[in-house]
Amino acid sequence: MRIRIVDAFTDRPFAGNPAGVLLLDASASFPDDAWLQNVALEVNHAETAFAHPLPEGGEADWALRWFTPAAEVAMCGHATLATAHVLVTTGAVQGPVRFATRSGVLIATPRDDGSLTLDFPTAPLTAVEIPAGVATALGAEPLSTHDTGPNIGDLLVELADEKTVLGLTPDTVSLGRYSERGVIATARAEDPSRGYDFVSRCFFPNIGIDEDPVTGSAHTALAPFWSERLGRTELTGLQASARSGRVRTELRGDRTLLSGRAVTVIEGDLLV
Repeated sequence: MRIRIVDAFTDRPFAGNPAGVLLLDASASFPDDAWLQNVALEVNHAETAFAHPLPEGGEADWALRWFTPAAEVAMCGHATLATAHVLVTTGAVQGPVRFATRSGVLIATPRDDGSLTLDFPTAPLTAVEIPAGVATALGAEPLSTHDTGPNIGDLLVELADEKTVLGLTPDTVSLGRYSERGVIATARAEDPSRGYDFVSRCFFPNIGIDEDPVTGSAHTALAPFWSERLGRTELTGLQASARSGRVRTELRGDRTLLSGRAVTVIEGDLLV
């Protein structure tokens, strides 16, 4: 089987968020979960995506699952983008592709400029009282905190400014206490003329990822959060990790469109 490493939400290698992508043969089901988890651990990136084609005539074209080195996750944006990139660039699909996932049917559409657009459910935001101790764990005082709902399971934390987000050195183990997956830290962009409207960083210790490079799923919460504050439905977010990447967002009610590019950097054979 061919296995690939794809950098997502970037137009150049060694940036954005790397994902493993393994396209499986047509099958009524996925291989054993333990095998999938072992492959994801071997790949050792934030997520590895596993996909197999589905019979024609159904509501989806491919079945898709995502595993971190430690656990399966219910939603992953960058590995979905990476999978769609592989399907398009190898000629396995032409036009939009529908993925059957734990988060429902997700659609990826290739664009004329070489980017891909993902159609994901918008995260339902609920304002919550700032949890005791989260400022100490994060290393900065929150302005507000929001629960992001069951699909992504994060605590979204608004901070004072871009400089504060970029300078965070959190206690990631402690951050795991505050939500199912982890914490999204965000602030308004200091200078929108640089091409982005807000910044974020994502810390997911509960699924084995201290800091995720670029998180598509987090932008299903960041899009409604910042669209309400900035008064626009179309925005660009910069996730300011060491690798960094940009995600274009468009809020459409209960759906959020996430757009970006991807680059295949490694391709080889999985021998087991």
